[in-house]
Amino acid sequence: MMRRLQIYLFFFISLGFVACSSKKDIDVSNISLNLKIERFDQDMAHLSTKNLTKEAPSLQKKYGFFYNDYMQRILEVGSTADTSYYSLLRIILNNKDYSELQAAVASTFPNLNQPEKEINEAFKHVLYYYPQQKIPRVISFLSGFAVQTPIGNDYIGIGLDMFLGVGSKFYPALRSSLPQYLTRRFTPENIAPRVVEAFIRENMFPDGEADNKSLMSRMIYNGKVMYAMNAMMPSLNDTLVIGYKTEHLNWCKNNEASIWAYFLDNNLLYETDYLKIQKYLTEAPFTPGVGEQSESAPKLGVWIGWQIVKKYMDKNSDVTLQQLMANKDPQQILKQSKYKPK
Repeated sequence: MMRRLQIYLFFFISLGFVACSSKKDIDVSNISLNLKIERFDQDMAHLSTKNLTKEAPSLQKKYGFFYNDYMQRILEVGSTADTSYYSLLRIILNNKDYSELQAAVASTFPNLNQPEKEINEAFKHVLYYYPQQKIPRVISFLSGFAVQTPIGNDYIGIGLDMFLGVGSKFYPALRSSLPQYLTRRFTPENIAPRVVEAFIRENMFPDGEADNKSLMSRMIYNGKVMYAMNAMMPSLNDTLVIGYKTEHLNWCKNNEASIWAYFLDNNLLYETDYLKIQKYLTEAPFTPGVGEQSESAPKLGVWIGWQIVKKYMDKNSDVTLQQLMANKDPQQILKQSKYKPK
């Protein structure tokens, strides 16, 4: 079943006691993995509307769960249990806008060599720490500007139209319908980080959807996800890990003590009302109430949680990545981090 990127989940597989620094790379050259991004978008481009009865079943067999999810949940042409959806599929395939989007994706992404290389390296790191972890298929497709990285039964999808970049002819229309703080990340360099983040959040370490979690608990969870991304993609710039602009990252570093003081002074750490704390965790142009003239970075709870987790791991060098991710006591992590920014 397809799930969206921002569902937060948790899964644990134990591995021996291997200490890990989030930015310290390890040797994964002996780990065998040759993942290929499967180009469903290209296969769809070659699909003949005059020969659907022969070609569509072949695609359905090739892509399995993804094909069914794509037809029912992305294109919304109906169930693939019979051929009644062919009529709507023909209409979409013959649609001018769909064809133009298909052409834009084909022009921007004649190949996916770079993200494929980055995803392979990241998943090799996953297998280093979690040898039993099942690596999913990675399938590229056209989402109709609906979703970036959906996860299904055995796959992670890449909605390539959501990564066309600012030079795309579609970008102005996206800017008019979506806020800039979201669309600025619709770039090719974001493909691999967003795939890895989706896999970490949704497949490896699900957080669950309990409504009574405190801000501190959510901060530590998100901090652990950021730390895991550092471990799986150690050369990735921090701006791409958390999705910040450079000025946002610099603002956080320059105001770390003030941000932490704000959380303490306003008794926010143990607040469980999500309506009150969501602004510290979710995407936005800035964090309301913090800083002057809307200059603050967004999702400050995520960034502070990341700093707490890094401090915890620095102070407890015998703790492994596996032990960190399995630790469900955020209070212990906060206390043992001795986090007191100056």
